[in-house]
Amino acid sequence: MPIFLDSSRLAEVEKYYRMGIIRGVTTNPTIMLKDGVTGGLKGIEARSREIAQLIAPLPLSVEVTTNDPQGMIDQGRRFADWAENINVKVTIHGPNGELENMEVIHQLETVHDVRVNVTAMMSAQQGLLAALAGATYVSIFGGRVNNMGYNSCEEIRKLRVVLENIDSDAQIIVGSTREVLNVIEWLEAGAHIVTVAPDLIKGMLVHPYSKETVQMFLRDAAQVEAQLGGAAK
Repeated sequence: MPIFLDSSRLAEVEKYYRMGIIRGVTTNPTIMLKDGVTGGLKGIEARSREIAQLIAPLPLSVEVTTNDPQGMIDQGRRFADWAENINVKVTIHGPNGELENMEVIHQLETVHDVRVNVTAMMSAQQGLLAALAGATYVSIFGGRVNNMGYNSCEEIRKLRVVLENIDSDAQIIVGSTREVLNVIEWLEAGAHIVTVAPDLIKGMLVHPYSKETVQMFLRDAAQVEAQLGGAAK
């Protein structure tokens, strides 16, 4: 499932879904806010239900809005009830390094049968621990890793090897995508999925030389049509 779309805009989701090139959608509170979702949890629920129905059975990730352990469990169960294809995003730890999130991840997956996407990770060792806790998806923020001066491809390669060695079913998602090049290099490094904003998908698809070639074909085709029309007269 190579590409998930980073968006909560229905028009964008529908556009790329109809093209057949996305295999899921990811959201978070920052994306929802940027995309104009209002109304608190009710607004998040309404938009999430719409997206989930639109792309079903492809997966949609919706992130919890609290870091209280019981609150995360309650929200996770609630979000998962909105649609069968919703999985719940939980950060690897709390804002000050609190460790309770790991227990939340484990409980949601093993006790409540909720698919969890563990997010905000920067290293292979974090990914390993999330997978051991039972996470369905383990999300590394590749762009932020690169910003720190490390090569995100190396973290992805290490994590993929380790997960295969322990026969883990967890899938590696790499997000925080900064440029078109990231998509291919991260998939080549071993990511199962890369999350991509709409503008980057357009950048992957549209090439200046392709545009030039298409324009040439159409100009020449118009000349051929004109000649055929003249010959018919």
